[in-house]
Amino acid sequence: MKNVLIIGGVAAGATAAARARRLDNDVNITLLEAGADVSFANCGLPYFLGRDIEYRSSLILASEETFHEQYRVKVHTHTEAIAIDREKKQVKALNTGTGEEFVFPYDSLILAQGGKPVVPPLPGVNKEHVFQLWTLADMDRIDHYISEKEPKKAVVVGGGFIGLEMVEALTKRGIAVTLVEMAPQVMPNLEGEFAGFITKELLDYGVKLKLGKSVEVIEDTKVILNDGSTIDTDFVLLSVGVRPTLQLAKDAGLDMGSSGGLKVNDQMCTSDPSIFAAGDMVEISHNVLGKNVRMPLAGPANRQGRIVGENALGGSRTYKGVSGTSVVKVFEAVAGSTGLSLKASRDAGIDADAVVVHKASHTAYFPGSEKVSLMLIFDKKSKKVLGAQVAGRVGVDKRIDVIATAIAGELTLEDLAELDLAYAPPFNSPNGPVNMAAFTAINHDSGFSPSVLAQDFEHFVMEMQPIAIDLRDPISYGKANLRGTNNLSQDMIRENLDKIPRENPIILISDDGQKGHVVLRMLKGAGFDRVFYVSGGYISLERHARAIGFQYLQVGKFPIVKKSVEDSKQTKAEEKADETETLDSDGPIILDVRTPMEFEMGAYPGAINVGLDSLQEWAEGIEDKDREIIIYCASGARSSYGMRILNQMGFTNVENGGGLHTMMARG
Repeated sequence: MKNVLIIGGVAAGATAAARARRLDNDVNITLLEAGADVSFANCGLPYFLGRDIEYRSSLILASEETFHEQYRVKVHTHTEAIAIDREKKQVKALNTGTGEEFVFPYDSLILAQGGKPVVPPLPGVNKEHVFQLWTLADMDRIDHYISEKEPKKAVVVGGGFIGLEMVEALTKRGIAVTLVEMAPQVMPNLEGEFAGFITKELLDYGVKLKLGKSVEVIEDTKVILNDGSTIDTDFVLLSVGVRPTLQLAKDAGLDMGSSGGLKVNDQMCTSDPSIFAAGDMVEISHNVLGKNVRMPLAGPANRQGRIVGENALGGSRTYKGVSGTSVVKVFEAVAGSTGLSLKASRDAGIDADAVVVHKASHTAYFPGSEKVSLMLIFDKKSKKVLGAQVAGRVGVDKRIDVIATAIAGELTLEDLAELDLAYAPPFNSPNGPVNMAAFTAINHDSGFSPSVLAQDFEHFVMEMQPIAIDLRDPISYGKANLRGTNNLSQDMIRENLDKIPRENPIILISDDGQKGHVVLRMLKGAGFDRVFYVSGGYISLERHARAIGFQYLQVGKFPIVKKSVEDSKQTKAEEKADETETLDSDGPIILDVRTPMEFEMGAYPGAINVGLDSLQEWAEGIEDKDREIIIYCASGARSSYGMRILNQMGFTNVENGGGLHTMMARG
């Protein structure tokens, strides 16, 4: 019988195991997981800490018991693979709890070890108030520290996905946060003006920013930055990157890739035909850039796991690569990207260009409409879509997904302009942000309505010395403007065409770029040749100025709006009776560890509802540690975790009843 051995669980490994079993009911599948949990929602960890996710147990996707019950997969947690013998086709592993060594044979081996957070070698990095966030155990340590120590000030080091999500989570826990980022902007993968959107949101919520700086020393009550300045703090979170876990593969002599990950082919096979790999540890093809990259994201890892689960059984399914699609939420602001940025496109030697639009998420007259900002990047020669960056508060994710699909289909600007997308007033406009971005790009590329990006604006001004006209209303202009501009309305321009010098270039600044386009066409129709408008208007200029800044131009910034989050400590308490007083003296205790909402929808007769998060507190009231207890949940995952908790507390007669369906079958 064939043996499939998987090293690593969570996303890629757990998915591979499930897929392999669905394809072959007879193959032996064994999974080795170095940690305590084989499958959990690591992307949800910050949201539990911020109390957006109420129940810790919601993050537990599957347990070793679940894998055995549903898939007959043998899972060994706390088991670290320490050597691969490719000739004998076996793996030596160490049980980190007992110190015992084991040897596992394989016909096909799947490596899914993922990565680990980078821990910079800083003085003080091992202090008790310094944390990283990668596992449930990490989350528990942070949660416990916040609850016990009640820190007042925190420093988050790193302005990427996890760093920003933790800034929000800590703020929601009532902690004053300072974010330190070595790059000159948050979210370095975003273009400046889109990072500026996130920057403004952080400032509005009172987050202090230290950009273009790094931490040099961590002390008990402060951190010291590379410029000599200090920040008082009693909590530090490090989120400066992820390093692939490669030592096992390197020791086995497997080929490494050019980008620093494990090399695999399009079937996710390594340089050894019997060894496959997936997830954060591998490098994969970027389907726009055309070269191999590391892309440590959950979506690609899950899809790769599905493919290796099939190919390890003899399949030949290919992985078509990634576009790098991602999204992040910071308080109420959302930003994301797909494909290549403009900088990445040009760095790759592509003759690329871009436009920006700020278009309503749905018809402005329907309540809840918000502007969606969209930068569309395209190849000037082929007119194919290369990428997009999107920001806003409503409907951001679906625009990113549309562009990601367009990239996969190799659509051109004309194709994108004519996409027949769903419209009704609550959801979109007849021509929504995606269509409008394509129209704008076609107009710009054809010369019908040429525009200048905010990031190129200063160079344009210094080189062309244009007449700059701000078309916004005087109130908006008075709040923030570019110094040296003329504030004129469209009517004023129309009535004074003879007074505008025709030999000078003209650059038009409107609120979001739309009126700039309209006035440009008016001036073109009146015989003015060198007329341009700012793509994205003053919104884009201000955001770029906030995130990156201009060297010579003085761009006024919009005022900070003080916002606050609800005090998550005042969460709604669950109303529950003292179950220990109503327990029957005879027979087993039936525990339902689902949420109250799940319990109310139907439960096993006689069961009592004790949420997994409250189980330890409940169990402390049970004096008889030999009392028979049957514990169940929806699928068996949370109940197995609850069984572990009770066993650790000394209960000797605990049975995992599995899922509700299994319990009901008991009769």
